[in-house]
Amino acid sequence: MPSDAPFSGNVHLRAAEAGDAGAVTEVFLASRTATMPYLPRLHSDEATLGWITHVVLPDTRVWLAEDAGTGALLGFASLDGTLLDHLYLRPDVRRRGIGTLLLEAVRSASPQELSLHVFQKNTEARAFYERHGFVVVETNDGSRNEENEPDMTYRWTA
Repeated sequence: MPSDAPFSGNVHLRAAEAGDAGAVTEVFLASRTATMPYLPRLHSDEATLGWITHVVLPDTRVWLAEDAGTGALLGFASLDGTLLDHLYLRPDVRRRGIGTLLLEAVRSASPQELSLHVFQKNTEARAFYERHGFVVVETNDGSRNEENEPDMTYRWTA
């Protein structure tokens, strides 16, 4: 099912499998392009697919949010220990509660604490996490990420 299929309004969460790498990559690239146009494109689509295939899916716990009616991927979240490594949504399905559903799934797997990094310029993501009880515990000049973009560390505790 194409990842840009219309959204039926019903969401199903499931664990990601190796065969989901292409759809996850599509959502990752589309989301970053739409919501963070200031980020440099450091890797080709093929290299990003390789990273999702060989690093993200096998090395982290990944949840997929799918349209229950069509099976189209709407978004995903990736957890590495207590670090929420990724939470990305298709740009056309934002602000419909899907990010909150993914965050709740991640919290159920790490019920005592979560931390994450977010770019300082990503004010919408920052507002989302703050609405969900995350607080800033550190800021960085961008030296710890490959984009060299200033970021922040957020933490949530039960």
